Amino acid sequence: MVNRSFTVLIESKAIKQWRSEAIAIARVAGIDPLEVDWLLERITSLGKLDLRLESYLNRENILSQKSLTELTKLWEQRVTKNVPVQYLINTVSWRDLELQVSKDVLIPRPETELIIDLVENGIKSSENEELSTGIWVDLGTGSGAIALGLAQLLPQATIYAVDISPGALAIATANAQKLHLHQRINFQQGDWWSPLAQWEGKISAMVSNPPYIPTAMIPKLQPEVTLHEPHLALDGGPDGLKHLQHLVETAPQYLCSGGIWLCEIMSGQGQQVAELLSNQGSYHQINIFSDLANLERFVFAYRK
Repeated sequence: MVNRSFTVLIESKAIKQWRSEAIAIARVAGIDPLEVDWLLERITSLGKLDLRLESYLNRENILSQKSLTELTKLWEQRVTKNVPVQYLINTVSWRDLELQVSKDVLIPRPETELIIDLVENGIKSSENEELSTGIWVDLGTGSGAIALGLAQLLPQATIYAVDISPGALAIATANAQKLHLHQRINFQQGDWWSPLAQWEGKISAMVSNPPYIPTAMIPKLQPEVTLHEPHLALDGGPDGLKHLQHLVETAPQYLCSGGIWLCEIMSGQGQQVAELLSNQGSYHQINIFSDLANLERFVFAYRK
């Protein structure tokens, strides 16, 4: 977790009043009231149980990084401008990691956490005993979440994280440094495979959460997404499959025999992506996996 510097003291009774008012405003605005506590947990020294049981009222003052005035201004941005709460404080929790985020990167979603579990299961199911010590690539790394998860899971692997956005790579690199994993991950700027030409035919696995939202659908998404998250990381072309199809077609040039192809998808794209993989002819053991909400979320295959 992040080492936080608490520089402000706020009366516990004032915290209680602010929280009650913020929750009421959230309900009127159609915002999940839990976001109020999420914000307090990351700005003050309070934890979930403190807030749920209100045990903090036994203390006179609460340590905080910001004053109540500053906290109120942040919450006003959430309510009036639809700024995602993660962007308000440039932080998100993902698996057991606390990651820095900015408007240069998508906010890592909880459902994407399962991709690391699929990697672990895919290695166990593979006949390629060298997968866990090979070269792994996270294409379109964004905040670096997937690459960092791979680095934790595969301490003997060589990991490359690629993104076309300099801003995204700066965030990903900062996250790796904060988590002391920067020496494990090679960050490269470029379009998909372009920085990895030297590894053609030698890569053990490609893992990616590419843009997969159909272009016409983006303006219809939640305003938090449409107005604030980078469209470069959302827009999958007219049918949402532009980048997924590119990865299907180009990965065989880079993956070794038995290598893993694994992508996150939008619910409803599973069969289409599976057909693309099958028709390409270089893949086998193609499977569609669902997230915890039982929605199609990932497609997994091995290189023949």
